[in-house]
Amino acid sequence: MPTGPPTADHTQDHDASVLARLAGWGAPGRTGSSQGGARYGLLLLVLIGTYLFSAFGGKQLAAEVQVLLFAAVLLIALRTSPLPGHWPVIIGAITVIGSLVTFLTSLTADRSGTAAEDLWKTLLLLMTVIMVVRRVLAKPTVTIQSIYGALSAYLIVGLMFASGYAAIQRLGESPFFANGQSANTQTFQYFSFTTLTTLGYGDFTAVQNGGRSVAVLEALTGQIFLATLVARLVAAYRTPSSPEPAGRGRLPEDVDGLGDDEDRD
Repeated sequence: MPTGPPTADHTQDHDASVLARLAGWGAPGRTGSSQGGARYGLLLLVLIGTYLFSAFGGKQLAAEVQVLLFAAVLLIALRTSPLPGHWPVIIGAITVIGSLVTFLTSLTADRSGTAAEDLWKTLLLLMTVIMVVRRVLAKPTVTIQSIYGALSAYLIVGLMFASGYAAIQRLGESPFFANGQSANTQTFQYFSFTTLTTLGYGDFTAVQNGGRSVAVLEALTGQIFLATLVARLVAAYRTPSSPEPAGRGRLPEDVDGLGDDEDRD
């Protein structure tokens, strides 16, 4: 008869397997790197809050704080869409330093400083949407987090084009909108999202050739984005369902039984 406790070896193996899974060495699909990040609920909430702050905040305050908010959006996306190697550290350091520099230069109210800030915001959001879409498309299965990621990318595209329109306004000599309509953070975001969704209210119209070209590009981007990425993800998404009972939903191959006349013939 055994003299030691029979479950000692099994307990040690179980403890070792738990530690391995916590450290990320387990099989794919549990706690390994294949499931790291890719949780976009927080990113979507931050984007909605950023848009609402820019829409209802003061014009000058929204323009100055927006670069810091977009930098935070990029850092959140960098955390949820991890890159290999040292790229996360490099991109994170460049994001923080560049955002602080452009934020300080924008406080001078110089035209070139505000134009550089708008271009920097456009670049931040472009990098963010690339990382999010790359991560969403790389996931082997479509989950609710994939839907959140696609919606986040859609909002980022709208905010990105709004910053691009602001940069065109700063660098151009003529007004951006027709009839001398006010061009600020709120109106650029309104014009961007109505263009992205192809609503086309017509109350704001770009008068410059550069602004019109970018607006057409945004409208095409919005249509392609919804018709391909978002529609594909929604169609492929399946909620977990309970398994069907055994034998249900199957038709017998021979409804007459094994001893019918046709089988004997």
